[in-house]
This record gives sequence, structure tokens and C-alpha cells, in this order.
Amino acid sequence: MTARTRMLVRDLWHLRGQVVAAALVVACGVASFVSMRGTYASLLVARDDYYQRFRFADVFAQLKRAPTALLPRLAAIPGVAAVRTRVVRDVTLDVPGLAEPAVGRLISVPERRQPMLNDLHLLRGAWVQRGRPDEVIASDAFAAANRLGLGDRIGAVINGRWRRLTIVGVGLSPEYIYEVGGGSIFPDNKRFGVLWMGEESLASAFDMDGAFNDVVVALATGAVEADVIDRLDRALERWGGLGAFGREDQVSHRFISDEISQNRVTSTFIPAIFLAVAAFLLHIVLSRLVSLQRTEIGVLKAFGYTNRVVGLHYLELAAATVLGGVLLGTGAGIYLGATLTRLYRDFYRFPALTFHAGPDVLGFAVAVSLGAAALGAHAAVRRAAALPPAVAMRPEPPASFHVGLLERSGLAAALPSSARMIARGMLRRGWRSALGMLAIASATGILVMGGFFLDAIRYLMRVQFEVVQRDDVTISFAETESAGSRFEVARLPGVLRVESFRSVPVRLRFEHRTRRVELTGLPAASELRHLVDERLDPVTLPPDGLVLTRALADRLGVEAGAQMRVEVLEGARPKREVPVVALVDEPVGVGAYMDKPALDRLLREQSALSGAYLAVDPAHVAELYARLKRMPAVRGVASRDSVIRSFQEILDRSLAVSTMINVLFACVIAFGVVYNGARIALSERGNELAALRVLGFTRHEVAVILLGEQGVLTLAAVPVGFGLGSGVCWLLARRLTTELYRIPFVLTRENFGFAFVVVTVAALLSGALVVRRLRQLDLVAVLKTRE
Repeated sequence: MTARTRMLVRDLWHLRGQVVAAALVVACGVASFVSMRGTYASLLVARDDYYQRFRFADVFAQLKRAPTALLPRLAAIPGVAAVRTRVVRDVTLDVPGLAEPAVGRLISVPERRQPMLNDLHLLRGAWVQRGRPDEVIASDAFAAANRLGLGDRIGAVINGRWRRLTIVGVGLSPEYIYEVGGGSIFPDNKRFGVLWMGEESLASAFDMDGAFNDVVVALATGAVEADVIDRLDRALERWGGLGAFGREDQVSHRFISDEISQNRVTSTFIPAIFLAVAAFLLHIVLSRLVSLQRTEIGVLKAFGYTNRVVGLHYLELAAATVLGGVLLGTGAGIYLGATLTRLYRDFYRFPALTFHAGPDVLGFAVAVSLGAAALGAHAAVRRAAALPPAVAMRPEPPASFHVGLLERSGLAAALPSSARMIARGMLRRGWRSALGMLAIASATGILVMGGFFLDAIRYLMRVQFEVVQRDDVTISFAETESAGSRFEVARLPGVLRVESFRSVPVRLRFEHRTRRVELTGLPAASELRHLVDERLDPVTLPPDGLVLTRALADRLGVEAGAQMRVEVLEGARPKREVPVVALVDEPVGVGAYMDKPALDRLLREQSALSGAYLAVDPAHVAELYARLKRMPAVRGVASRDSVIRSFQEILDRSLAVSTMINVLFACVIAFGVVYNGARIALSERGNELAALRVLGFTRHEVAVILLGEQGVLTLAAVPVGFGLGSGVCWLLARRLTTELYRIPFVLTRENFGFAFVVVTVAALLSGALVVRRLRQLDLVAVLKTRE
């Protein structure tokens, strides 16, 4: 072992507490990067491979009814590589063991299995067979949530007739990686499922023989999506086309793509913060070490060691610290990444999704960590290399003390001696105190950030289901119903209040921008469905004009007062210029609204209804559900409580886990930062504290002076950390917001309180460890001077 290696080992052992603390901070950064970036890469690879293998379509369109003879014309559209026509209908299901009605989306597939767009991956069981009209293949998410197996039977209202469907297979489709029903973005796999039925059986059940009502298209290489959509709309218009749209607006693809994009942001942003704190810690530790080892540096240079060799020694010290953190963090990151990937498998359905952190991810983690070490060590290394031997071998000149702010203000006389020492120590080492406070503030900010996501999602759910959607049950009709249906719904068991609505697909145009959405007509004084402004105050629908969600208005580039082109995509398909009269701030989805009578005038119809919002007596819910399951006119039923329970399960199983990982990392970083600060203070002031002991101060009094300064810095750093954490959370809320949902900027007292408690506990534990070291202080050794 060379002399330089022995010196490196000696320094690592001497600084073992600080080295371990810094290495743990590095490990947190590496673990977060490896787990998040590996999960991001795994999701991206799984999605792209799934889309390619099972031929996921590029363009989608629904319509009223068209003959299959139209297929050659659709296939001849320039830019179209392949077309598949289908029958798709939503029906009410009676699932064994489920009190509420479920919604099943029936999709036709050929009775003879063949390659097709949006193909199925059959997990188990068999394909549907010709001549067996009640056989279906169930989606894996729906079957798993309801514990349905092969041979199980479920009831369904199909075209007004009650039938029993038999599950013969369980499968997956790239069209439903994220499985939600129409008009919702919240998964409820118990109450919504996809069922694939033989095309002859499904067409016969809905009187669609020789016809279709759904089209999926694959684009040829180089095709322009907008041009294909425009031509497809023109071809389907006379057949009741509801407006074609691309992958970008397909719900499942949009969700998984947004999730992947958010993973890319968080896997860059959060580890960068952790590694920045690690670099800061290394800078502080090595800077103090160079100050304490001035004599050793001078001796090395006097014996012929070059500036390069001396600088390399301290750089190796930083690298050794970081490499220890990299090894620990890589192992933890792979384990955590595998855990997160298993959670994703519960909510996003892939044929294969395994965690894989490739050489690029691991190599980048090592490179970034070493870069952070080099950045943190740079100033200390340069300072050590620049010290001339003659200067280094002399003790550091004493600080030049003078009458300061404390004495000039007259406060010094009012303070006890220990408090004066604490105040003078902080003021006379202003920059060091500020850096120490900034380090603790950074740890506090990370703790605030760790609890932010869970608070934000809970707030979003509370706003959506307590302020915006106030109904207990939402029902949608299979076909547009007359106004009299409202009174029939009101007579159902347990219904306390009914508010009907009309929903119609439209294409909104403003300048060169377009968007296909559902335009919903609501009662002006609705109590069960509120539109709210940015302060969450209810917005009353004006008697005329459009009300848009702010997210939709931003996408279209429109402000209140502008004229909007509204193209209705059903019925007589009128096209009108309608003013945008107000914007609302819904946290979920995009939407357009009108006063119900105004929408009736736009559509030129007599108060037709698409569904109703219900307030229900809890004592009669079971009876109401039993009736709704057998009503042919009802296509879908959504229970607010069921959606909340389902989403709460997601929070408890996925977001809570990832949040707890971030909070755990933040706690480790907080302890590492506070402990390093206390140990550095002990190293720097060992001579002064020993002198105080010789002068008669007790161990307790000396500990109060040392830890009092750290306590004041910690208390001063906490509000600064709150500000830093709030700023980071605000930035994350903006970066992670998507069109489907907006991450609210919400910081709770509980979050701040948790951060304060963790930092305080870290300070107390660090103080206890430092006091133990203080009791072992060798007064004679410490008081020896270097002359």
C-alpha cells in the first residue's frame, strides 16, 4: 500500500461519520434516478413493443351505422395502410357479487382468429366460436377485479333483452392499457370492463348485420394524420360519423403517454436535487478538511509531492465517498424500480412489463454522481493545490475580530455569556453560517416536496367529488330520450333529486386549431354538477354562449369573448358561430358547457336528454341498483362513492408507496445534512471548546454553546426551506400538469409540520451523537498548537 493510499484510508476513517452521511445522500440520488429512470425506460419499451406486436391503430372513429360495403372506400383513402370495422356498444352488466350495475363495452372480433388492428393477447382460455352467441373474452383488469374465471357467467342487457354471457377467455388489447369508461378518467375495473364477442353474434344482437359503427385505421409511412382524419370524416358524415381522432386523443394512449412523460420529468428533476445537495455537502466537508490539514498539505509539498498529486488526493476522497453511495444506491434503485414496476402492472395492462435498468441508466448514474463529486470537491481541491508549502506549514492566521453588530446594538449586555458566544460565533463566521443554514434549508425543502404529491392528488379528488361532482349516481341513456324520462327516473327507489343533462359530440374550431369534445347542456341552477372558478366558487351558466374549461381554452388559444365555430357531429349536424362567454377551472379533463335550453336551440330539438345526475337516499341504494341493472334504456351507471373507493385504492397502493420512498430519502438527506453540520462545527471549534473546558466550563455548558449555534441555524433554516420547497413544488405542479388533469399547487400544514418534525428530530439525534464525541474530547491533544 502506497503512502498516498494509506493517507486516503486514514482520512476516510477519520471522517467516517461525515463520509457515510454524504454517501447516503448520494445513494438517495442514485436510487431515485435508477428506479425512476429505469421505470420510465421499462414503460416506454413495453408500450412501444406492445403497440407494434398487436398492431395498435393510429386513427379512431365512431359513427351511427354504415354498411360494410363502405370498407373499400375507406381503405382507398390516401395514407391509409389498414382498416378494421367493428361493432362497439356499451351495455349494463350484472356481475355476480357486485351490488352496483357495471358497464361492459362489447367489441366485435372475428369468430375465426386472424391478425387485425388492435389485436388481442389471449392470456388464458379460448377464442370465441361461431354458433355460440353468448361467448365472450373478458379484459384481464375486469376479470381480476371481480374474480371472474373461465366459465363464469354475467348478466347483460343487450338491445333491451336480458342475456347471460359466458367468459371463455381472458385477454388484453393495446387499446385498453388503461381501462376506463367513456366520459371518465378514473379507473374502476370492478364496474367497467371490456368484453370481446364474435362479430356475427354482436351484429345480430344489435341489428347490425352487414353494418358497423366503429372504425380503426393504421396510417401508411409518411401519411399526414390530419389529412386522413379530414377525409375519413367526410366519408363517414352521411352515416352519422362522430368525428375521427388520432392516437393523441385516445384515452388509454393519452394516459400511459402522460405517465411516461411525467416519469421522464421526475426521473431527471428529483435525483438532480438530491445530487446537488450531495455536491454541496462534499464541498463543505472537503473545504473544512483542507483548512484542518494545512500542515499536512505543507509537509507533503515540502517532501516533493506536486500540486497535481495533492489535489488528486482530495478528489479521490470525494470519489471514494461517491462510489460507496453509487453502489448502495444502485442496489436500492434496482429493488425500488422492480417494486414500482410491479405496481404499474396492476393499473396498466401489458403482456410483459419488467423492470430493466440498462447499462445506459447505470452508466449515467455513475457519471452524474462522479460529476457531482468533482463539482463539490473542485474548490477544495484547487485551494489545497494552491497552498505554498511555507504558508501551509504555518498555522492559519487568527481571525481579525472587531466590535460587531451585536455589541453596537447593545443586545450583548442583555444576553447570558453562552448566548453571546453563540451569537458572536455565527456573526463572525457569516458565510459559513449561511452555507450551513442553506444546507439544512435544502433538506427541509426536499421533505416538503416529498409530501406534496400525495396532498395534491387528495386535494384534486376532494375538489372533483365534493365541489364539482356532487351527485351520488350518474346514469347515461342508451339512446337520446325525451324530457319525460326525467320523471320516470325521479320515481326510481331512493331518488331524492334529478338533474338531467344533454351531451353531444362537437368539433370546436378557432382559427387553425380544432378539438373534438363533448358539449354538455346543464340546468342553469344545477346543484349536483357545479362549474367552478379558480377560487372554487360556483359559476352560473349564462343563458347563451359557451363556457369552456381553461385547459381546453388554452389548447384552442381562445379567451372569453371570442367567437367559436361549433360543428355538431350528430343529428342534423348544424354548424354555428357561438361566443365563448366564460372560462371555468375544473381540475379534471377538458369540457365545454352550455345552458340546457341554449343547447336545445343550437341543436333545434325539443329538450332531449342524454342522462341524469341523481341524489340518492343511502337506505335505498341497493334497491335502486337492482332496478337499474334491468332497465333497457340505461346504458351506463357511475357511482361517485365507487369511483372514490377505487381511486383511493390506487393512492394507497401506488402513489402512497412512491411518496413514502421520496419521504424516506428526504429524511435520510435531512439527517445527513444536519449531522454533517454538527460534526464540522465540532471539528472547527474543537480548540475553542477545549479551552473553555480548561477555563472551568462544564461539559453541559460547552455542549450548549456548540449545539446552540446548530439549533439557531436549524430554526432559521426551516422557514427558508419551506420557501425553497414551495418553489420546487410550484415548478413540479406546472411541469407535471397534463390535459387530462391539473396537479394543484397545494401545501398543507401537515406537510410543513412533518418537515419541521423530521428536521428537528434529525437535529436532536445529531446533537446526541456530537455530545458523545464531545465527552471523548482529549483536552491536551486538542490544545496543542502547530508551532
